[in-house]
Amino acid sequence: MNYLSTRGHPDRKRFCEILLEGLAPDGGLYLPDHYPQVDSATLAKWRNLPYAELAFQILSLYIDDIPPADLKAICAKTYTPEVFGTEEIVPLRELEDGVYLEALSNGPTLAFKDMAMQLLGNLFEYELARRGAELNILGATSGDTGSAAEYAMRGKKGVRVFMTSPDGRMSPFQQAQMFSLQDENIHNIAITGVFDDCQDIVKAVSNDLGFKRKYRIGTVNSINWARLLAQVVYYFAGYFQATASNDKPVSFTVPSGNFGNVCAGHVARMMGLPIQTLVVATNENDVLDEFFRTGIYRVRAAADTHETSSPSMDISKASNFERFVFDLVGRDATKLRSLFVDELGGQGRFDLSGDPAFRQAAERFGFKSSRSTHADRLAIIRDTDKRFATLVDPHTADGLKAAREHLAPGVPMVVLETALPIKFAATLVEALGHEPARPARFEGIEALPKRVVKLPADVEAVKAYIAQNCD
Repeated sequence: MNYLSTRGHPDRKRFCEILLEGLAPDGGLYLPDHYPQVDSATLAKWRNLPYAELAFQILSLYIDDIPPADLKAICAKTYTPEVFGTEEIVPLRELEDGVYLEALSNGPTLAFKDMAMQLLGNLFEYELARRGAELNILGATSGDTGSAAEYAMRGKKGVRVFMTSPDGRMSPFQQAQMFSLQDENIHNIAITGVFDDCQDIVKAVSNDLGFKRKYRIGTVNSINWARLLAQVVYYFAGYFQATASNDKPVSFTVPSGNFGNVCAGHVARMMGLPIQTLVVATNENDVLDEFFRTGIYRVRAAADTHETSSPSMDISKASNFERFVFDLVGRDATKLRSLFVDELGGQGRFDLSGDPAFRQAAERFGFKSSRSTHADRLAIIRDTDKRFATLVDPHTADGLKAAREHLAPGVPMVVLETALPIKFAATLVEALGHEPARPARFEGIEALPKRVVKLPADVEAVKAYIAQNCD
């Protein structure tokens, strides 16, 4: 399997090369040169596999430069009941007729990001040991990516983590999860600004090829293909649990900010998984909903990025969206580059409303979308607690609202759970009048000493900090 850049760079690379690289040299994102096809017979073979074995089977289709026995061992080490709490790893529960919740939040940091990040940590450690190399990971988080990455990488040999986050824009629990870590290889950087500022810094550093090579910069954000690939697995696992046979379609609703999680669903669908609809659930930062309704992709400035009660989705530049648009325009790298570099880079928007390709977003690729407000989230949280004795976090509440707007008779709708409610306790208290339960290991976490540095939203300041801590 070879990988190409969405922006047309001529090089083709193997998996382990792009694992450590992040962005392509031309600023594009890596995708496989084709999507392996999975037929009904293969789905039948996979249907009853344990999660770690299912992960191995799917990853093997994309990774051919790690010996199969080693890859199988990495999957077995990653996906265990001890780490994820259940034998199913991602258990599915029917909430009401036709609506299911897929539990993705039982990992070390109580968020779906653990599903990919735990694998990524083990892949990094394996490949760096094989090369006798080191890697400095630069990331951006709006909440859950940071803690998932840091818990996956803490103590790993040959790895340092530099994680940027928007100062004051995460929940107290999310901040405490990250900032309380005292491991020497973990560096937290609170940026004066919003998440998009953090993401812009990561991309700018990644595009400085001289700095990137000198300091061996890699990424764990969802621009890293390996992370997105790991997320593909739980679409298959959710499908198998929601159906009894492979002739039944299923739809998924995905709370979305950076488009990585739902892009993994797009990949699964392109492989042949019988997904009827992929519903993109957004909050008041509705850049993606606007696109799927109108064909116009219009990023917002920091001042126009709302601070909401589902903060992990407070994003106005969905970095993974480029991967989907690449497929949408027929993998035409010239057209893709014109949209993202010339039009988006120059005008802050592009318009596909009159392009025949836009109709394919729904017709061929199955995408629909929805938008939620704070009032919607509170209502869904109260309703889900009252009717089903189930607590959901605000992002999952966004997903439930969207799911109900796009139900189709006879087609199961699987909502991907985002995080445990304790990570967003203030909103749960507002909705229900009490805090949700928290795992015992996180009691008193907000009071622990914090290890974090504050920096302006300035690329050079972040590069200086990295250089200082790599010498």
